[in-house]
Amino acid sequence: MIKRRDFIISSGLALGALAIAPSLAFSAKPKNIGLQLYTLRDDFSKNVKGVLEHVAKTGYKDVETYGYSAEKGFFGTSAKDFKKILSDNGLKASSGHYDFNSFIKDNNADFLKSAIECANQLGSEYITVPYLDEKLRSDLDAFKRIAQKINEAAVLCQKSGLKLAYHNHDFEFKKFGNQTGYDILLQETDKKLVDFELDLYWAVRSGNDPLALFKANPGRFTMWHVKDMDKSKAEWNTEIGEGSIDFKPIFAEAKLSGMKHFFVEQETNYSPNPMESIKTSWDFVSKQLV
Repeated sequence: MIKRRDFIISSGLALGALAIAPSLAFSAKPKNIGLQLYTLRDDFSKNVKGVLEHVAKTGYKDVETYGYSAEKGFFGTSAKDFKKILSDNGLKASSGHYDFNSFIKDNNADFLKSAIECANQLGSEYITVPYLDEKLRSDLDAFKRIAQKINEAAVLCQKSGLKLAYHNHDFEFKKFGNQTGYDILLQETDKKLVDFELDLYWAVRSGNDPLALFKANPGRFTMWHVKDMDKSKAEWNTEIGEGSIDFKPIFAEAKLSGMKHFFVEQETNYSPNPMESIKTSWDFVSKQLV
């Protein structure tokens, strides 16, 4: 039995520790740094196991998948085998990007069901809409239909214990009169079922302030893509901390955003190569942001 005196002493020590390091006790920023595997797409498509081992050795604890095929899994690696590689390397896959275009266009749920099965095998939390074909997003009515289909997909995900999220590029911020497609998606998707994965690079490049988005839609951006913008060419990426985006004030508002997971991503302009670039980014994020 714990004596009252010992309890008081233990409680006092605990409270003292919290007073010394409140940021550690109450931080809303996840410590598990994630990587969107598309960053390493050239190598990943040829050597799934080797790339995941490298990602883990670099320091990442979480990954976001892409490229899943119902027939070939992840470039020839089944979901079951992929899960084993993750586990062997101390990795998890909190989210995955899966193609929703056929579901939105033709109401074909076959691939969505396969994606749900895959995500559950991996132990994922999210299935994420990565991209919309241009022909699906011609006007505000088109975005309203997309929102409706996303809600339908989110119900299927929920029934399987998953959450659905939407990942943006810049085209969602195109103005149609006084509204954007992103406005419609935020307004007409069910807040209880649909979250958003805010790509910080694309938000900034489209002329938007992530902090303003957080304030207008608190709690909805439960995931981020942390992707930097090259200082000389906005159309290029660069390693995190080397570009023009100031991530510190953004990370400071992680709680307002609702952020639970974030994934480093770089699509272009690697220095000297993708495998080294993810280490440069990890170093900056781990030392300066979390």
